[in-house]
Amino acid sequence: MENSDDAPLIMTAQLSRDVGAWATGLRRAHFPRKQNFLDAHVTLFHALPAFALEEVKGCCAVLAGQYGPVDARVTGVMNLGGGTAIKVESEGMDRIRDELQNRFHGLLTQQDQGGKKLHITIQNKVSDNRAKALQEELEAVFKPRDFQFPALELHRYRGGPWELVRGYPFRGLSRA
Repeated sequence: MENSDDAPLIMTAQLSRDVGAWATGLRRAHFPRKQNFLDAHVTLFHALPAFALEEVKGCCAVLAGQYGPVDARVTGVMNLGGGTAIKVESEGMDRIRDELQNRFHGLLTQQDQGGKKLHITIQNKVSDNRAKALQEELEAVFKPRDFQFPALELHRYRGGPWELVRGYPFRGLSRA
């Protein structure tokens, strides 16, 4: 992107330290090295328009002030078709994403408009056979675990590494 002001915005739910470290280790071990610029994360929106930056920042700040850390659980392995992810279940984060999806109606790409299954991508852009082999390996040892999302994060897409715009720690009293 030549003009940083035109770079699309990506919104993620930050993983807890323990789950983030575990999933980042899996990502580093299994994501193609030349394409892995990021630590593990849960993407909520892939491409919000850059011109909506102030509105998006405002929404994130309001939600972070309303809600405390959001309960979640990693529940299994997910086939991405040419990739592998860890399934994440979180009624609270689903509600937050739905609220944001309604708020940003008309600004969302087709990918961001549909229903979203929360997940942590640990492998992508590999052959179906390679993905299936990793899925079988992980399913044999996978143990569900509970955690909490501590924050929302907003990034700018830079074609490779993302640029963190700001983190929004959940500090409210309400449960999402």
